[in-house]
Amino acid sequence: MLKLFILFAISLGGGVLLSSCANSTASNSQAQLQSPSHNLFEQAAPLDLGLSTWPYPYPTHEFKTQLQGQAVSMVYMDQAAQGEQKGVVVLFHGKNFSSDYWAQTIAALTQAGYRVIAPDQIGFGKSSKPDVDYHFDELAANTKALLTYLKIKRVNVIANSMGGMLGVRFSILYPSMVEKLVLENPLGLEDYSKDIPPQTNANLLKLEMAQTEMSYRRFLQSYFPTWKPEYERFIEVYVRVQKGADYPAYAKASVLTYQMIDRQPVVGDLPNLKMPVLLVIGQKDKTVFGRRFAPPEAIKALGNFPELGRKAAVAIPNAKLVPIENIGHVPHIETPDYFNQIVLQFLNGRS
Repeated sequence: MLKLFILFAISLGGGVLLSSCANSTASNSQAQLQSPSHNLFEQAAPLDLGLSTWPYPYPTHEFKTQLQGQAVSMVYMDQAAQGEQKGVVVLFHGKNFSSDYWAQTIAALTQAGYRVIAPDQIGFGKSSKPDVDYHFDELAANTKALLTYLKIKRVNVIANSMGGMLGVRFSILYPSMVEKLVLENPLGLEDYSKDIPPQTNANLLKLEMAQTEMSYRRFLQSYFPTWKPEYERFIEVYVRVQKGADYPAYAKASVLTYQMIDRQPVVGDLPNLKMPVLLVIGQKDKTVFGRRFAPPEAIKALGNFPELGRKAAVAIPNAKLVPIENIGHVPHIETPDYFNQIVLQFLNGRS
């Protein structure tokens, strides 16, 4: 089933949520050469706000909960372990993706004996996208409520990009639940509010609504040192939502979650992480949240992930750093076999 999904995803697409706010510098020449010179998805069918017709690699389930007094639905995948169960893993996705980009990670973890819970956070993917002031602590609380509903008391957490910020807050708020934490090129290793001027919702929404297939592709290419055809699935899902009637609500959710990242730094929380932490850092990553809004003099000091990883490994009491050369912002997609190998070694307790 997974092989069929991956082949299907290469032709259909499969990432999620737009942000015109991370590293928007031009991709390297190799990525540009491999990039299409025209729109690929002009004729693709629109998608609705909940991505209801978009295929995920495993069956999805719905958890009904509340966010700031509003009834919302949290969609998640819950894949059972194969063989003897070693534990449970929760996956936290990044801002410009949803839980379906964990397909290969889920397969490796379940084959190794781990049950995997992969939610779309409220505001992303197939989950509800209410018009509220988003907070990491509330997303963490809803994730905990989901785990309580599933009668899960202890988890390992793997978190990428924006999900790393959520993973840190979740681990700080509920330390007794978290056995081990994997931070994969997390945002939040530096305080963006010091250098990135605040933006109004109106300005962010204007920029969001002006996005095109080509501009979104250029933005997303900045995450990947080498752009591959299979990454086009992350472009298609965005373009198809943009073509639908629900795009204004989708864009508004992107704006509101931008503000969450901008206003709620987590770098100060790192020394309070008491569980074992694995830092997996692609060394080609230069992502700067809100780069387009930063003064030129501030850019040089931002987004240095090799240095940010080293500093985080010192700040976190029980941390191990694994740098990965020639890899960018999403190692579990760029080098899945190696990522899965080092994560499983960590989870299984081997050095």
